[in-house]
Amino acid sequence: MKTALVTGSAGFIGSFLCQRLLDDGFRVIGVDAMTDYYDVKLKERRQQRLLQNEHFRAINDFIEKPGLMMELFASETPDVVVHLAAQAGVRYSIDNPRAYLESNICGTFEILEAARTHPPEHLLMASTSSVFGANTHMPYRETDKADHQMSFYAATKKATENMAHSYAYLFGLPVTMFRFFTVYGPWGRPDMAPIKFTKAILENKPIDVYNHGDMKRDFTYVEDLVEGIRGLIDAVPVRPEDGVVEEGDSLSPVAPWRVVNIGNSECVQLTRFI
Repeated sequence: MKTALVTGSAGFIGSFLCQRLLDDGFRVIGVDAMTDYYDVKLKERRQQRLLQNEHFRAINDFIEKPGLMMELFASETPDVVVHLAAQAGVRYSIDNPRAYLESNICGTFEILEAARTHPPEHLLMASTSSVFGANTHMPYRETDKADHQMSFYAATKKATENMAHSYAYLFGLPVTMFRFFTVYGPWGRPDMAPIKFTKAILENKPIDVYNHGDMKRDFTYVEDLVEGIRGLIDAVPVRPEDGVVEEGDSLSPVAPWRVVNIGNSECVQLTRFI
């Protein structure tokens, strides 16, 4: 039985991924700090569902805690690591930037150091479509430039992509980054638009829509997203021997590192979605 370590396991996406891995016969170690960014009870209920499976172990602690990840990697020797834990939210990062520095940057550093010392077969890490920032080219492609982030949240996620690439190059650590778009589905985060819109409709309250709804979003159903991650787990990147990468491939020419967009592939007008 293979072991998967999943950070952010009590989160919206993390809980669905853990369940999928358990269904596929993995032993799963889930790490989650259970922060109060939104209702902790929702996270607890997600975790309780996972704990019904004897092959799931929950660890409620902060990934940025020095030595925690190193200890877990040494004792559990995970075959696969999926790093989803992060301080999320674009607007929240304006008033609380330190939370993003500690969780996203320092937490990712702890993961990378543990993976360098106790290498898994494959390390997968979550990024975000927000890294594209000022890039107006649509649809986004993995090979498009992502140099001008427009929020501190996006800046920290772009930094984790670069950190992971450096470890892949220096230590031959196979890493796949995946960029999420707008994810929706059951057990979703209450601060995300789909849940907020639904709640307002059910309570017969007005919906706050910016720019007159004249915007588009790539809404991705959570189980479709998890299906994409599951497929990527088995697609371990390999450094190209001659440094030549096929056109359109986001594989690094110098490291076993690749970035993949996981979305619906079709943007939907916000007013239509509502």
